Amino acid sequence: MHEFIRDIALCIGTAWLLGVVAHWLRQPPLLAYLVGGFVLGPSCLRWVLDAETIGTISELGLIFLLFMIGLEIDLKKIIAAGRSITVTAFVQIGGGSLLGVGIFFLCGFGLGGDKGWDALYLAVAAALSSTVIIVKVLHDQHELDTLAGRVTLGVLVLQDLFAILFLAIQPSLDQLQVSVLLLSLVRVAALVLTTLAVSRYVLPPLFRRVARLPELVLVGALAWCFLVGELAEWLHLSREMGALVAGVALSTFPYALDVTAKVTSLRDFFVTLFFVSLGLKIPLPTWSVVALAFSFAVFTVVSRFATTFTPLYRMNSGLRLSLLPAIYLAQVSEFSLVVLELGVKSKHVSERTAAAVPLAFVGLAVLSTFGMTRSDSLVRQLIPWLKQRGLRDLDDGATQVIKRREIAEDSHAAAKIVLLGFFRTASSLLDELTRHAPDLLAEVAVVDFNPVVQAELRQRGVKAIYGDISQRDTLAHAGISHAEVIVCTVSDSMLKGTSNEKLVRQLRELNPKARIIAPAELLAEVPLLRAAGADYVSLARLNVAADLFEAIRAAEEGLLANKQGELEAQLRERQEVLP
Repeated sequence: MHEFIRDIALCIGTAWLLGVVAHWLRQPPLLAYLVGGFVLGPSCLRWVLDAETIGTISELGLIFLLFMIGLEIDLKKIIAAGRSITVTAFVQIGGGSLLGVGIFFLCGFGLGGDKGWDALYLAVAAALSSTVIIVKVLHDQHELDTLAGRVTLGVLVLQDLFAILFLAIQPSLDQLQVSVLLLSLVRVAALVLTTLAVSRYVLPPLFRRVARLPELVLVGALAWCFLVGELAEWLHLSREMGALVAGVALSTFPYALDVTAKVTSLRDFFVTLFFVSLGLKIPLPTWSVVALAFSFAVFTVVSRFATTFTPLYRMNSGLRLSLLPAIYLAQVSEFSLVVLELGVKSKHVSERTAAAVPLAFVGLAVLSTFGMTRSDSLVRQLIPWLKQRGLRDLDDGATQVIKRREIAEDSHAAAKIVLLGFFRTASSLLDELTRHAPDLLAEVAVVDFNPVVQAELRQRGVKAIYGDISQRDTLAHAGISHAEVIVCTVSDSMLKGTSNEKLVRQLRELNPKARIIAPAELLAEVPLLRAAGADYVSLARLNVAADLFEAIRAAEEGLLANKQGELEAQLRERQEVLP
């Protein structure tokens, strides 16, 4: 018992120290936990050797990890996923899995029987991407709410659903008969329906009674996790599968956010232990393991581009939108490590395979983080290369060529008011013009590279020009030299490849006479933008502050409900491109 506590202390202490180093190096902490386990384990310092300790730590961490993954799966998002997201996800997951099974089988890996199921597990592991890494980097880059970010997150949600389905049949792989598979699906259906029914009709009143007692909310959530885990074990599934279903069921009831907030700290503790335990099991890599890890990593990246870029490009999403999700998704998921761990427990996977995937996870996590932070420059380099090989972008069609010639040759073809970039601010501005100055809409053109926005604007009769506003050629082709008013609508934190100061300087060079309006986030940016050539600098924070001040005054006078009613009345009248 004392050895067990000592081992946990060593694991947590080492994980924390290496986690600090990982944070300093701007790398995901999961890498630090894996490295920490490897350092402590039998392959390095040999400070943690007890197989029972390692197994217990691993199982507890795995149960909590899957429970939290389930809590974060939004069933509404799965149901409401758009066509582009759904098609991309099915091609990426299904195509990547089938491609993986075929290639790994041809490379000599087992696909059933005495040879094991290494080909299948490697294919499934390669088809999943890391939610933790992607969400963290996209959040830091302010790209979660971009179109590419939403497509990526939609694919991740459907990947989680695929993982759930795989976990449902995983225990029955050694008996792949129709009757056995049907029995497994019946058991899964019974587990899911039971947990959803209880979470819908039984748990809400129970949690409502203890909502003001945080410790009972936490204990109730943990009790639910382990009870559903035991129910899954009784149904001959697995406790891990039960923990995942418990999380998904709990995510649908009213107190899900409160439960998630209270379980998170405990989750972090056990998830840390899980990844450290994985590191403990990693043997000292041999050349064959390193070669397999490298091959697996290369296959993951290549297959991700093939199965993500292709469907998006075929749906006329443009080269940029087709490339970005492929870059974002090019790594191995922490769920892949879970799948491999379950494969080891079921004796479906060899030790060599189980050791290679964590190495690939570490390598791809580092490269993927690097690639995602530089995704804009990567895309700018790849687009000309792809065009040289015959791929067309949305601005390469014959109609776009004609429009460019018209704009360049005839000054009357150019719009008098040009909006550069189209996000929420531009969406609201366009609605204001539609309602208060509809005659001006015929004089407005929008330059942006969001294909969804392009289609919606054209349906509304607004001139839309596809292009990257950070490129001088795009600005020239858009007829900037003939515009009377140019409005930069995107803040520096959202701009890619340029800044508003650089953009204003370019605009002033192309059109010395235009009146240029640009946004600023910092007070210190106002004189810089004015010096660059902006005629007016807008500060959105001042308008927000004025609105908050009015809300405070209304609250003091007991009129806050009236002010909210006025706002909601305004919102009902609006028909914006971006909600």
